[in-house]
Amino acid sequence: MHAAADEPAIRARMHPIDIATYHAFGEMSHISERTELIRGVIIDQVPKSPLHTSIVQKLARILLKTAPAGFHLRQEQPLTFSDSEPEPDVALVRGEIEDYESSHPRTAVLVIEVCVTSEEIDRVKLGVYAEAGVPEAWLVLAEQRTVERHTEPKDGAYRNVERAAFPDTLASTVFPALVLPPEGLFPAM
Repeated sequence: MHAAADEPAIRARMHPIDIATYHAFGEMSHISERTELIRGVIIDQVPKSPLHTSIVQKLARILLKTAPAGFHLRQEQPLTFSDSEPEPDVALVRGEIEDYESSHPRTAVLVIEVCVTSEEIDRVKLGVYAEAGVPEAWLVLAEQRTVERHTEPKDGAYRNVERAAFPDTLASTVFPALVLPPEGLFPAM
C-alpha cells in the first residue's frame, strides 16, 4: 500500500469502496485486472512465480480428482464477500459452473492459497475467508515445503491451525480424500 496509508491521519480519511463500485471500476477499465478487493481496499496482486504457478496447477489437478459430485473447482477466480472479492489460488464451491453465471460465489467450502512471495497478504485473506464462513482454508508455504490447515472459523479468525512439513501430511476436514502435501507437490531439493 502507499506509504501515506501508514499514517493514522491519512488512514482515517481513506475511503473504502464497495463491491458494486469495484465492479464498475473494472468495467470502465479504471483498475487493472490484476487486482483484488480486500476489506474495501483495492490491492495489486503479486506477480506469479513459476514455482507458484506450478504448485497451483498441481493442486488443481489433485482437487479435480478428489472433489465429490456437487462441487466444482475455481482456480484464481473471484469469490464475493461483504467487503472483499479475493481470488484464491484454488477454491472448491458447491454447485455447478452454470450456477454462477450472474454472480460469483458468496462462499466456498475450501480455499487454498500458495505462498511464495505473498504470505503476508495471504494471511490477511485468511481473516476474510473466516468471516465469510469458509470452513477450511489452507496455506501452502512453498519454500518451507509446509502446509497449514485452518479450520473452525469464528469471529473472523480460524480457531484451529495445524501444520505439516513435507513429508508429513494433513487430511482435509471437509474432503478427507484430499491429503496435503502429496509427493511431488514441491520441487525436489
